Amino acid sequence: MSYSYSSAYDAVTNGIENGKHEVEKNARISAKQSLISSHLQNYSPASNLAFNQRIKKMMASGETVYHFGFGQSPFPVIECAVKALQESAHEKDYLPVQGIPELRQTICDFHSRFDGTSLKQENVIVGPGSKELIYLLMLVFNGDILVVSPTWTTYRPQSHLSRHRSFVINTSLDGQWKISSSAIEKVFEQNDCHPNRLLILCNPCNPSGTAYSADELRELADCFRKNNIYVIADEIYGFMNYDGTHESLVKYYPEGSILSSSLSKWAGAGGWRLGYHIFPDELNELKNAVISAGTHTFSCAPSPMQYAALKVMKDIPQCEEYMKHTTRIMAVIADFCYRELTSVGVKVVKPRGGFYMLPDFEIIRPNLTRRGISTGKEMCQAILRECSVALMAGGPAFLRPSTELTVRLCFVNFDGALALKASRDIGLDVNLDDQFIQTYCQVTYDGIKALVKWVVECN
Repeated sequence: MSYSYSSAYDAVTNGIENGKHEVEKNARISAKQSLISSHLQNYSPASNLAFNQRIKKMMASGETVYHFGFGQSPFPVIECAVKALQESAHEKDYLPVQGIPELRQTICDFHSRFDGTSLKQENVIVGPGSKELIYLLMLVFNGDILVVSPTWTTYRPQSHLSRHRSFVINTSLDGQWKISSSAIEKVFEQNDCHPNRLLILCNPCNPSGTAYSADELRELADCFRKNNIYVIADEIYGFMNYDGTHESLVKYYPEGSILSSSLSKWAGAGGWRLGYHIFPDELNELKNAVISAGTHTFSCAPSPMQYAALKVMKDIPQCEEYMKHTTRIMAVIADFCYRELTSVGVKVVKPRGGFYMLPDFEIIRPNLTRRGISTGKEMCQAILRECSVALMAGGPAFLRPSTELTVRLCFVNFDGALALKASRDIGLDVNLDDQFIQTYCQVTYDGIKALVKWVVECN
């Protein structure tokens, strides 16, 4: 058999080529093992939504559960909104990505009346929920993200999703869970941060219910200017400030604040998915980038919702009446929860707005330790098993240590329609009390009593 250098070369070449094909084939197989981008390998769904679905399944199966784990308005959507949506159901055209001009102007007028801000309709972007707009803003922003501990469960995951570095500003219960200038500057002392910084400030806060005073916002505004920090002022609970004295950061840091809000909370319309951002003139570049991103993602907020929201926000008398009744119901419930929990040694900052508080059960740690319970999550599991109260642990979901015994308590598990009707029947000139809660918000009343009894038995 003859054997030439040519055939030997061909054999080697073919071997190399076959080897290359095998490597490429293996690389393709390896690549198919995950279709998810590498920076999202450990990404997970929103913890509050997953927790809510699990508890709902338990309740649907017939179990008695006092569900304090999900923050959705308990009240029916404001009545004028229902009629307005019926009248607008035929609207079907694609609308300007920023939203219809009439709605944008009405949003500015609404805020001017209720929180004293001065805003321009050309700087408003209306979108399918403020959550979507916060994400798009992060996506186009060039810089680092600053988040507060504790804070809403979605801010930091969104920074991760948009491929940003994020840094945590720590707070404490003793400091009423509020950020300070020193805490902010400590982050910059300890980290090599980008010169552009975007901070997300929820006020009133989810999960603590705390709210900032005018003096506190003035001090923070000076710090923001000094450190080149832009702020998403998430004031979605602003119109749910219990005494109607919400202070907006926009008044004290107008050039660097992006106001974020929605119909979700104050109007009981979370599922409508209609939110908005309002930019200052100084951040026109950012606004235009978000608008451009909107054209490639959501196109426009739903047409019927926009026209309905326009009618709702123009009906000031009905909005005022609705907000007065709903906020006073929330205030009396928050006060009841605060008094009951603190009476047995649980530490908690009294909420000033919204649906939440962040109690700390440190007082029962010795008993829990003896039972082998060392984390907030384990404590919540025990609470659910032993007194049928569902709570979300403060822990990592809210950027707190896993061993901290804080929980987010959402005191909205009552029949809002029943409570709202009763409040209206009673009239605004008569104060509500614990008897009102026991009669018209019984599930909440019974759940708090069950939790308090469990704490007592632990001690």
